[in-house]
Amino acid sequence: MIKLFQWIYTIYSGLLFITLMLIFGIFIVLPILISDRGDRISFVFIRAWAGVWSFLSGIRYQIEGRELIDQQKTYIYIFNHRSLIDAPVIPMAIPQALRALGKKELSKIPIFGWVVGRLAIWVDRTSTESRKESIQKLIQILSQGKSVVVAPEGTRNDSDETLLPFHKGAFRLSIETQIPVLPMAVIGADRIMKRGSILLRPGKVRIYFSEPINPPAPSENAVNLFADKCRNRLEAMILTHE
Repeated sequence: MIKLFQWIYTIYSGLLFITLMLIFGIFIVLPILISDRGDRISFVFIRAWAGVWSFLSGIRYQIEGRELIDQQKTYIYIFNHRSLIDAPVIPMAIPQALRALGKKELSKIPIFGWVVGRLAIWVDRTSTESRKESIQKLIQILSQGKSVVVAPEGTRNDSDETLLPFHKGAFRLSIETQIPVLPMAVIGADRIMKRGSILLRPGKVRIYFSEPINPPAPSENAVNLFADKCRNRLEAMILTHE
């Protein structure tokens, strides 16, 4: 019986997601098509979409440490990726307009891929060339003073480990541009959509921000050491708050 209600809830929440995306989609995309600075307006509507969907789906957010974000500065946000629910979590938590690095497979999702694709950089992680192109696009975006968000694990963590091994691209990018990394721990998203399941349930997602971590000067071992430092910080945040 519980499983039946969960299926009904999941179908309801999924249809609501699509309906709201159809309603808000044009208002998200249009400002960016008109002007590069239109992303601030776009993010107002993205947050409206995510907020209305979350409220009507019974998903709540508790956000701590947002005062550590200076909205006049540029950051490379990193987070632990455990659930597909992370998509609405990011605009609800981060108060800046930003760009996200996302898996190319997500671009194939009807409506969602078209709308989010205006604010995301799709990358085929099986292609070295695609990864290089995505880094160049991120450099261009950061040079314009816009923040980016990256899941350094590279994919959703379906293991029992706190974090998967980190890819080094975000940390190499931070060192090259001297833009700080800002860790964000997402707790509870995998309880709303469990690993290996498409079923949803209502619940609370807790998000914790750390103080930004300034990158070191370039050196032979700087990328590996900096990646380890950021990983240790994010892992400590998760273990502290879980």
